[in-house]
Amino acid sequence: MTKEEIKTILPHREPMLLVEELEQDGDFALGVYRVKGDEWFLQGHFPESPMVPGVILCEILAQTMGVLLRDKLEPGSIPMYTSIKEARFKAPVRPGDTIQTKCRITRAKHPFYFAEGEGYVGETLCVKSTFSFAVTEG
Repeated sequence: MTKEEIKTILPHREPMLLVEELEQDGDFALGVYRVKGDEWFLQGHFPESPMVPGVILCEILAQTMGVLLRDKLEPGSIPMYTSIKEARFKAPVRPGDTIQTKCRITRAKHPFYFAEGEGYVGETLCVKSTFSFAVTEG
């Protein structure tokens, strides 16, 4: 799924649209984000040793889930992040890195969806978390 196709599912727009590619592989959503180095969130985090903030890594995971929620969204409805649990940051993500995400829904009771996800740079696990969403009425 291209960035333009992603915009038909997610309400996010630049500079907050953080996934560049999405696809569904069975029960999993797979996402990609390439860290260019000029992103707004890197400007002060940290000037001498820039790395993607943990909250941004969690947002990339959340946006990856959009592909799995697309069939649950009515026109005008929005998936809202409702919790982040057990977030673990294992390795830094830096300019020039490509983070690949893998997420899945673990439980659902509409309008609530519970999920888990991981983000990797190459073979290195960088972020891991469980989280939940509520789909707002359209």
